[in-house]
Amino acid sequence: MTGKTYYRIFDTDGGPCGIAWTPAGVVRFQLPGDDAATTRRLLLRHLPEADAAEPPPAVAEAIEGVKRYFAGEPADFSNVPLDLAGQSDFFRAIYDAARRLHWGETTTYGTLARDLGAGPEMAREVGQAMAKNPVALIIPCHRVLAAGGKVGGFSAPGGASSKLKMLALEGVSFAPPEPAQSSFGF
Repeated sequence: MTGKTYYRIFDTDGGPCGIAWTPAGVVRFQLPGDDAATTRRLLLRHLPEADAAEPPPAVAEAIEGVKRYFAGEPADFSNVPLDLAGQSDFFRAIYDAARRLHWGETTTYGTLARDLGAGPEMAREVGQAMAKNPVALIIPCHRVLAAGGKVGGFSAPGGASSKLKMLALEGVSFAPPEPAQSSFGF
């Protein structure tokens, strides 16, 4: 992190979210928790020295985008300034690639690895980067799926069901599998 850290808890249609920033950019984003106190606790567990503050214009714009997102309106976070100090160069490359995924688009861990020139065998490392993403939604890790287009994991509150809800907001759905022997009734 670069400089003093500040945060803001705010309401959305999905519940209270939290955002933290330094002068260099957003360092953490907390997806909706059960209530504002839970969201604050989850956001600040990694930032115990952060102070509540009014956000600067770029962060205020990101907050408005988050509100639109949870209202079901397309939102683009690709220009939100980030402070990813402490992240490896490889993780930063993964995060940059994930930020190019737009509303309603998905990819897989293996495809993202291959697109970075790392080869599909690095899919596990892409998954690790997504699991450690400090700014979920702003870096849209929910749009990165497991092999075969399966949902995969999600480290945010609510796990994979939260990922499914976020994707559903974007019009991405996962139909239940067809029964293999439907003509025989089992």
